[in-house]
Amino acid sequence: MTKNLLLLPKTKIDIDGRVDRVLRGLGNPEPPLRLEDVRELLELDLGFYTADDPGIAREAVSRIRVATIQVFKRPTLIIDAIRKFSLKALYLPDRKRILLDGNVPKLKHRWNEAHEVGHSLLPWHEEMMHGDNEHTLSRSCMDHIEAEANFAAGRLLFFRDRFVEEVRSSTPELKAVKRLHGIYGNTLSTTLWRFVESVGEEQPVVGMITCHPHLSRRPSGHDPAKPCKHFIQSTAFQAQFSRLSEAELFNAVAGYCGNQRGGVLGQAELILTDDNGESHRFYFETFYNTHDALTLGVCVKKASVLVASGRP
Repeated sequence: MTKNLLLLPKTKIDIDGRVDRVLRGLGNPEPPLRLEDVRELLELDLGFYTADDPGIAREAVSRIRVATIQVFKRPTLIIDAIRKFSLKALYLPDRKRILLDGNVPKLKHRWNEAHEVGHSLLPWHEEMMHGDNEHTLSRSCMDHIEAEANFAAGRLLFFRDRFVEEVRSSTPELKAVKRLHGIYGNTLSTTLWRFVESVGEEQPVVGMITCHPHLSRRPSGHDPAKPCKHFIQSTAFQAQFSRLSEAELFNAVAGYCGNQRGGVLGQAELILTDDNGESHRFYFETFYNTHDALTLGVCVKKASVLVASGRP
C-alpha cells in the first residue's frame, strides 16, 4: 500500500517554484501537457528498457544510486537493481536521461516519466543519488525523495493551481474526477490522487485505489490486512482520522459495492469515527475501470448522536 506523504510547506513552495519556471518556459500552455516539450526545454533524453533486456548494460553510466545501492563502473549492475527493486523508471543524472520500463502499460508511462522529470528538477536529489556507500539513504529519506518527485510530477501534469482552482469550484464527486481526467490527459488514478489532495485541505476527504471490493471478484492474492494499492488522505483527513486503518475503510466500502464487471459499483453514506471518538457522516462512491476500483469519500457533516430517553 502506498500512503501519500505530506511535505513541509517550505519544501512544497520550493518545488512549486521550479515547476512554475518550467511551465513559464513553455509559454504557459493549455492542458494536456506535452512531456516531449518538457524534455526539450530541460534537455532531457528518453529511453526504454526491460528487466530482461541486456541492452541497458551498454549505457555509459559512471555512477548512480538506485534504491540505496551505489553502482560504480559496472553499468550491468543497473539490471540487477531494476530486477531486485522492481523499478518501473529511473533517472540517470550523468546522462540527463530518463529510462522507462517498456513492459509497463503505456497508460502509466506518462506519470512515471513526469516523476523522473521531478527528480531532474530538484538538485538535492542528484546529490543523494551520487552519494557514497557510507552515506546510504535511510528508508525514511528515500520515501521523502519519492514524495517530493511525486509532488513535482503532480504540480507539473496538473498545471499547479489551475487544477486546484477547478477542483475547488467543482462538486467533490467522482463525476468531477472523470471530467478533469479528460481535460488534463492523465490517468483516472493520478487524477483522483491530486483531486483528494487539492479539495481536502480543510475538508476531510479520502481516496482509495484497490482491487474490486466485492468478495466474489477479489483476486487470489488479495491481502485483507493491506487491501489498498494507494490510500490517499487529504490534509484534514490525516489530521482527524489518523487511527482509521485502510482495512477498516475497505471493508466498509465493500459493504455497499455490487459485483458489476465495470462502471459504478455503488454509493453510500458511512459513519466514520475520528481520533477524538466523534462520529462524522461521509458520502462514498466507488467506480471500477476494469483494472482498479477508485473510491472517493467526502465528509458531509458531523453525525448527530441519538440519545434514547425513557418515558416517565
